[in-house]
Amino acid sequence: MKPVSRVRFNVFGRAAGLQRSRRSIAAAGLAMAAAMSLAVAPASARSAPDSFADLAARLSPAVVNISTTQSVGAGGAQPEFRVPPGSPFKEFFEEFFERNRPQQRSRRATSLGSGFVIDEDGLVVTNNHVIAEADEISVRLSDGTKLAAEVVGRDPKTDLALLRVETDKPLPSLGWGSSDDARVGDWVIAIGNPFGLGGSVTAGIVSARGRDINSGPYDDFIQTDASINRGNSGGPLFNMDGEVIGINTAIFSPSGGSVGIGFAIPSALARNVIEQLEEFGKTKRGWLGVRIQTVTDEIAEGLGLDEAKGALVAGVTEGGPAQQGGIEQGDVILEFDGKEVEEMRSLPRIVAETRIGKDVAVTVWRKGEATDVTVQIGELEEAEELLAATDGGPAEAGPDLVTLGMTLATITPELRTRFEIAEDVDGVLVTDVEADGPAAEKGIRPGDVIVEVQQDEVARPQDVLEKVKNVREASLKSVLLLLRQRAGEMRFVAVKLDDS
Repeated sequence: MKPVSRVRFNVFGRAAGLQRSRRSIAAAGLAMAAAMSLAVAPASARSAPDSFADLAARLSPAVVNISTTQSVGAGGAQPEFRVPPGSPFKEFFEEFFERNRPQQRSRRATSLGSGFVIDEDGLVVTNNHVIAEADEISVRLSDGTKLAAEVVGRDPKTDLALLRVETDKPLPSLGWGSSDDARVGDWVIAIGNPFGLGGSVTAGIVSARGRDINSGPYDDFIQTDASINRGNSGGPLFNMDGEVIGINTAIFSPSGGSVGIGFAIPSALARNVIEQLEEFGKTKRGWLGVRIQTVTDEIAEGLGLDEAKGALVAGVTEGGPAQQGGIEQGDVILEFDGKEVEEMRSLPRIVAETRIGKDVAVTVWRKGEATDVTVQIGELEEAEELLAATDGGPAEAGPDLVTLGMTLATITPELRTRFEIAEDVDGVLVTDVEADGPAAEKGIRPGDVIVEVQQDEVARPQDVLEKVKNVREASLKSVLLLLRQRAGEMRFVAVKLDDS
């Protein structure tokens, strides 16, 4: 097994040296042909084309190469000679070393990437990481024409950027397709500028959809085995109708070269971002004002849900749309604006694409039943600096208790000082955790504060003990805790019941 440290995700907008393929094109072609000969395609499936040549010839003129330059200061600090204090030669040495100090020179760093024309008047789409921190950006058309480009807008969260070039003639342009209609197994082709070689065409299939590679809050990548490498960043991924259904962005590779696992931003996400960049020069995303976490099977059982789905609200921003609309901490958002929230990570994308100011119907699971609320969507970019609020009151001291593999205590002034607990934090303090107990398995640590058990507030260790007892009597397998961790974040945890 290869060490994990050698396997990494790569964005690939920068030029790199040529590498030999470990598998020949001929071998890959024979393998593909053999697989196709054995497969029995359903009547509705599109057969493999005899050739991609006509499609490539029609689409390639709208795909461009992007190069950037950036000034970089001279690297490496020069050794400094220190004159001994009180030396009679102090002025002499200082003058000598100043006169002979090497001149600091800047150098020009260059990177290469891909892009495509989305409007004949000169709008070009690419990845943000291709043009980030660039001093100069150049776009080279398929006919060799080189044009200076300016940034219309960029969005680091989705790694998208929109450029504009001045042209005295209409440019060949491409149209958006529907990534939502792309199915696993569909043919796709990628065109770009790998390793700075110039326009290159590769073909493959959609390997998977909805991939989350932890690159940002809106990950929803198309995975493809069409060969894409360094320099393909920002290039288009096409369906067989010649429509852009993705923007090639990242690869998964142990070596830095293509191993058949590439990722493209779906057009369903990219199109909306690019249109906002063109209109406003920035994005305008919807904002709900909640902090969410995944609903696990154990948490679902603790909440009385039939299955693990939705997004669990771990925190609500003070004064935000969610609070004003009646969403509460501990709610599970099941449906938003008519769209089912199948899993936690789909909610941020749905909210972000919702029109700012719209009144949205939201269905939440609260205390064992579905509840409908209405929320007016705010603007994320105007709200990112707001902080989540905390509330609560002081609790009376009580005896320490042990349950679920952790020792509990009422918060006292001495314990607040010892565990650095803020004055506005109340609940039941975890003072010790058994190394092999159920609490430790869920990452609970001394200094964490239990705020709620089964969505009811607790103030004393006895409150926690009684709640755990009730859960046991109900024959449930786990108990749901809301913790305020030492770092200040709130988190729901479903802890398995032990046999004690």
